[in-house]
Amino acid sequence: QVQLVESGGGLVQAGDSLRLSCAASGHTFSNYVMGWFRQAPGQEREFVATITWSSGRTYYADSVKGRFTISRDQSKMTVYLEMNSLKPEDTAVYTCAARSPVAHWSSDAYWGQGTQVTVSS
Repeated sequence: QVQLVESGGGLVQAGDSLRLSCAASGHTFSNYVMGWFRQAPGQEREFVATITWSSGRTYYADSVKGRFTISRDQSKMTVYLEMNSLKPEDTAVYTCAARSPVAHWSSDAYWGQGTQVTVSS
């Protein structure tokens, strides 16, 4: 059992930066993969970035590569998404997720409640 709580969303202007946080509790994360996903109204949920808890290996969607950075603070059991050069098309509900190495995002991952990010201009 894993609980995830996101924070840090808000309303910003295009070109601004924002950092999202995801605080985790429950099962150990030493072997977990953490991810950020987003969903805009009327659109499908899409992958944003993942980070392997132990190694720090990261992967990014092409749409955010070079602008977003995913990281984790192991002592705080928290994963972050640093978003720079934000664009209106980044507007979405951002959700944190976690899975074990043998799990799948679509079937047996843990999910937070989501936090709204709105980019104006």
